[in-house]
Amino acid sequence: MTTMLTDVLTAEVRELAREHDAVILAHNYQVPEVQDVADFIGDSLGLSQQAAQTNASVIVFCGVHFMAETAKILSPEKTVLIPDLDAGCSLAESITADQLRSWKAEHPGALVVSYVNTSADVKAESDYCCTSGNAQAIIESLPADRQILFLPDVFLGIWLERVTGRKLTVWMGECHVHAGIRPADIERWQDEAPDAELLVHPECGCASQCMAFGNERTHILSTEGMVRFAKESSKDRFLVATETGILHRLGKEIPGKTFEAVSEQAVCQYMKMITLEKLHTSLRTGVYEVDVEADIARRARRAVERMVTIA
Repeated sequence: MTTMLTDVLTAEVRELAREHDAVILAHNYQVPEVQDVADFIGDSLGLSQQAAQTNASVIVFCGVHFMAETAKILSPEKTVLIPDLDAGCSLAESITADQLRSWKAEHPGALVVSYVNTSADVKAESDYCCTSGNAQAIIESLPADRQILFLPDVFLGIWLERVTGRKLTVWMGECHVHAGIRPADIERWQDEAPDAELLVHPECGCASQCMAFGNERTHILSTEGMVRFAKESSKDRFLVATETGILHRLGKEIPGKTFEAVSEQAVCQYMKMITLEKLHTSLRTGVYEVDVEADIARRARRAVERMVTIA
């Protein structure tokens, strides 16, 4: 797309949003053009909080489907749109509501903590939802004598066991993008850039190894945590182990510092399905509306509201 066309579409998107009383929410992994036109950019927790607080009558969610569902659960009276219905999530698809019900039956009395990267059906079977930004706080808030079923990300679960000291029963799911960032990627950067700060998302397959380094320059953080840390740090070079879309926001909000992906292959094809053109079409024509069946939304709302409250 040419710069001129991008500028034209950006201006039209902003005008359409005003006309339709719409707020545009974009995840950190979205393409740069979508991030640049969004009203709010953030991680799952931050965007969920914005969805719960907005006064706009329409929420256009530039992320993946479970995020738009979460917005609808929190704001059932709003119209929630996603510019591409096929924008899914491999992690969310790693467990179904039927599988969770069977798992719960094997562990009666356990508390269920579901990562936000799950379907509304799964959230409805959960006691708590969490994001990587508040998962530790939620686990630490639960009674010490209760078994915890944590799902669906195995790497986030392992990290939570390490930082909370709690024994969790963990579902063996994974994000194909984060799982693809391997220990060898980290080792290569440790050799090539020993002076840089290493920022690692806890969903990464290398997170456990990074914790074992015991290196003061290694930091396990949510994407929002990465932005905060880099802003406050006195360092000027950062290696980033998460989906590469975060690099655009980091570079834009923190000029003068260098941010590099530990793996250029860490690209989520689902996040990249939403384009500026599709966002324009969504605002112009009202596609695609996301709805959640009333009973599922009602049962999921408690777990999701706990996620938004415990930050």
